[in-house]
Parts: sequence; C-alpha cells; structure tokens
Amino acid sequence: MKVSARNSIPATVRAIEMGAVNAEVTLEVAPGLEVVSVITKEAVENLGLKPGRRAYAIIKASSVMVGVE
Repeated sequence: MKVSARNSIPATVRAIEMGAVNAEVTLEVAPGLEVVSVITKEAVENLGLKPGRRAYAIIKASSVMVGVE
C-alpha cells in the first residue's frame, strides 16, 4: 500500500458503530491509545472491517494544532 499521507499508523479495529449512512470506527494504535474515524457504511463493508482486524490509521491534514495547559 502506498499513500501520500505522512502519518500511516498500524492499528487494530476495536469497535464499529454503524449508523444509517456512516460508521464510527475505533482503532487502537497503541495500548490504551485510540483514534476514531467516521467513514461511510459502504467503506466499512468494502474494506471488510471487523473488530480485531488489522488496519491503518492514515492521517493527512493541511494543519495540525498543538496546545498546552
């Protein structure tokens, strides 16, 4: 798999909450560290996503904000 995004993080699908059109997919990228993505139901089906399946969190953004307290 080749993608232009610089942040491609191996992950495991932990949960999928299906809605009428979209699905919320929770990916565990490290123990206790999760990334949540909202994608279409069709994408979930086409990718064969199921809890426990290995996947990638691919993050591409034109800006990343950093904050401190």
